[in-house]
Order: sequence, then C-alpha cells, then structure tokens
Amino acid sequence: MLILAIESATNQIGCAIGGPDGILASAHTIRPRHHAESLAPQIRFTADQAGIGMADIDVIAVDVGPGLFTGLRVGITTAMAFAWALGKPVAAFTSLELLAAAVLAGDTDILSVVDARRGEVFHARFRPTATGPERLGEPAVSLPADLAAEIVTESSEVVLVGDGARAHIDHFVDIGCPIAPRPFDLPSARTLVTMAASHPHRLMDPSEVSPLYLREPDAKAKFGNSPGGPP
Repeated sequence: MLILAIESATNQIGCAIGGPDGILASAHTIRPRHHAESLAPQIRFTADQAGIGMADIDVIAVDVGPGLFTGLRVGITTAMAFAWALGKPVAAFTSLELLAAAVLAGDTDILSVVDARRGEVFHARFRPTATGPERLGEPAVSLPADLAAEIVTESSEVVLVGDGARAHIDHFVDIGCPIAPRPFDLPSARTLVTMAASHPHRLMDPSEVSPLYLREPDAKAKFGNSPGGPP
C-alpha cells in the first residue's frame, strides 16, 4: 500500500509518500498563508524524490483538523481531488491524534493542544495503546486558563504536545505539566503515513471526508454577514 499524505492544518505545509515499510520521501515548509501556493509543488517534488508517479498511489491520507480554516480547506480539497481523479480511497485523521501518535511513550496520557488563535486552543486527550492513541472524550475548544484548570481537576498525569501548548506555555508550566519537545509542536505528514498504514479500517470514499473545524472561520467571526464583509 503506497500512501500520499497531505498535511496543512497549521502553518506547516507538508506531504510524504510511504507505506507499511516506512517513508520513501517527504517535504515540509512553514509558510503562513501560503498553503495553496506551497502544497502542489511539494507533492510533485516528493513524488519525484520517491521515484513514483501519481498512478502508483493507493491511498490519499489527509489531516482534517482542527486547525487553520484556509489550510484545512486547501489540504482537504487537494486530497479529494487526487482521490477522485485516481479512483482511490482516503484515510482521514485529526491533527490532534497525529500529534498524540508522534509522542506515544509509556503509559502516560497525552493532551494534544493546537493553537486556535483568538486566545483559544483546540484540544483532546489520548490514552496510549498498542495500536496508537485512543481518544478520551470529544475534541473541544477552550481558553488556555480553562484547560489548565481542567487538567488540575482531573489530577492525573498527562504530557502536553502541540503549538497551542507552546503558545500558552505559562498556563501549563505553572501547574507542572510537561510539554513535548519543540520538534513535535506541529502535526507531521510522516506521522500521517504511519497512521494510515497501520489503520486500514479507516479508509473511506472521498465523499465521506469532512473537516473538523470546531469553530467558525476567523473571517466570519470578525465580519459576520455584514455588508462589505466576507459572506
């Protein structure tokens, strides 16, 4: 099974090609607000580096959020376009579970925290298992202070990961929560390949893919439907 993974939920735009035996090639850049311009050239570059043609791809994997509205729209649209054109299934994973999967170690729960802007964070808690992270409860959006208070209330050990934890680090350091190293701050296309390869039951028709926004787009929240503002 040869997988093309597309990652664009955050400021990091990336793609990777690989399968159950590992990664053949990958590329990523951090270019805020340049998801559309960056993604297609990266896919072409990665395919060239892997020495394969797009017709060789068996599965398209994509991060469906939560994260940046524009980035998610670009990534999901691109993934669906490839899936429809090639007649291939899609494997959809959330940014929160990709963050958790990258740092699984021991028996400690992992709290994935993605920067949601507007002073908020997207988050979900995961328990390590032999087959990957198992989510505990539904993904949510919260103020960092409220999330820190929730962690204290639960009073169980947890490791934080994600750019949301990094952006609001003072709230979590003050309550003694360890944060995964900076290289794990953003979801990775390489992790997406690994997750898709190990979870074949997650394959779906591209028509079934939907983004996990958790919140309305920033532009809509700012302008609403007022005259002169975005629809």
